[in-house]
Parts: sequence; C-alpha cells; structure tokens
Amino acid sequence: MTREEKSLVIEDLTARLAENNVIYVADLTGLNADETTNLRKACFKANIKLAVVKNTLLAKAMEASEKEFGELPSVLKGNSTLMFSEVGNAPAKLIKEFRKKSDKLVLKGAFIEEAIFVGADQLETLVAIKSREELIGDIIGLLQSPAKNVVSALKSGGGKLAGIIKTLSEK
Repeated sequence: MTREEKSLVIEDLTARLAENNVIYVADLTGLNADETTNLRKACFKANIKLAVVKNTLLAKAMEASEKEFGELPSVLKGNSTLMFSEVGNAPAKLIKEFRKKSDKLVLKGAFIEEAIFVGADQLETLVAIKSREELIGDIIGLLQSPAKNVVSALKSGGGKLAGIIKTLSEK
C-alpha cells in the first residue's frame, strides 16, 4: 500500500469515526468463513456496519480525530474489526449472542457517546446500556404512572359513590 493510499484510508477512517458515536473494536481471530459470513449477516440485520482495519491506520485515524478515545488505542493489537451502530448496546448484544455459538469473537473495547470501555469483561455492562428509545419509554412510563393512578382512583371512587346512592335510594 502506497503512502497516498494509506493517507486516503486514514482520512476515510477519521471521517467514519467522526460521524459515529457508537464504535466497538472486536477481534475476529479464529472465525472460519461460515462464522464470518454469519456474523456479517447478523450485523446487516441489526443495522451494524462492520469494517476490518489495520491497527496502525486506525490508531492514526483516532489520533487525527477530534474525539478523545482515551485508552482505546491500547487495545489495537492483533486483528481488529470496527463495528459502527446507531444504538449503543446493539453491537454488545450481537457479540453476546454470537459468543453462544463461537467464543472466538472477542470484544476489545468500545466508544459510546464519549464513554470508553476497554476489555472483554465490559461486555455485560455494554449489553445493559439502554438505547435512547428505551430511556424515552421509561421516562414516559414514569410520567404517566401518577396520572393513571389518579384516573383509576376517580373511576373506582365514582363507582362506589354510585353504588352508595343507589342503595340509599332503594331504602
């Protein structure tokens, strides 16, 4: 690869890093062709973009990026694959599900909305992260709860009052 080609790849990687807020780095070492194909299909279905990259080029792209990747460049050893997603926990869920079939897929680290996660032991933490939509749903549920309690109390109270009035009118 010539210097010009390398600089173009670094520019492309820098742009991809800039436009994505959910970036996972994984190791696919040991996956056979079928497993790799299945992983790519699963990524496509989950709307996760997968890209195999050279560590040195990725490290230079991270350095050139405006984002602060902290300790993440330290995991760039061996094979590295980038996973880009719109949903923070989607790649973690995919990796966890895929590891049930093959333990060869290993999480190296992740960058999610300026938070850095390093190491395979962070997988459960990343799976537990709620997506934006889930958080909005939780907030709406919490806001609706008091209103539902008031409405149900009024309905039940109205039924009791009508029963009392009916009983009194029959006497």
